[in-house]
Amino acid sequence: MKARMESLDILANNIANTGTVGFKADREFNGLFNGLFEEELPIIERQWTDFSQGTVIPTGNPLNLALSGKGFFALNSPSGAVYTRNGNFQISKTDELATAEGYTLRNVLDPDRRPIKVDPTQSVDIGKDGVVTQGGQQIGQLEIDQIASAADTLSKLGNSYFALVDKTGVVSKADVSKANDAEVLQGQLEQSNVPVADAAVRLISVMRQFEMLQKAMNIGSEMNKEAITEVARVV
Repeated sequence: MKARMESLDILANNIANTGTVGFKADREFNGLFNGLFEEELPIIERQWTDFSQGTVIPTGNPLNLALSGKGFFALNSPSGAVYTRNGNFQISKTDELATAEGYTLRNVLDPDRRPIKVDPTQSVDIGKDGVVTQGGQQIGQLEIDQIASAADTLSKLGNSYFALVDKTGVVSKADVSKANDAEVLQGQLEQSNVPVADAAVRLISVMRQFEMLQKAMNIGSEMNKEAITEVARVV
């Protein structure tokens, strides 16, 4: 029952975020536990994140960006660098390219990776290589990183951000490099990669399994009560 509850939590969170831009579905590795009377019960050995690409849709907003291929937008946060596939960006109050939460896009042309400053009165053009131009002048380039073994070295921060922290909470020493095969698509957004129909069917199946296990426990409890009553009865 505990294993089924964990599965329900994962599936419910996935379904709740089917509309979250750049969301990556959580999945699980199942093992078998040998219990009393040598029954084999399913347990969740490890939860992992599926980093496969979601569907990319056009929005027409020049500050909406999507990535085609493996890679992440690198951002500056108060706690250091974080990563995302959610390209729903905007111009901050300080005229910097940033997320709604205030995380700024890192400028790969700046040695300190400081934010990219823009003129809010001019259009912003971003090429497939991440180069940002205004008025025909290059003003920066987005840092697009590829992270080796992302499933083991990245942990979720909220629903669409990731940090280099492994499953034990220790900062990972991951191999971070430039994502040479990733292309930036301006005016588009990557949707959640949750397979909605499959997740809904799986959710119903797990709920039924949970209900059956619950009934089995209730029957076992009633049988134990009857056995105790019979044993205690004076003949």
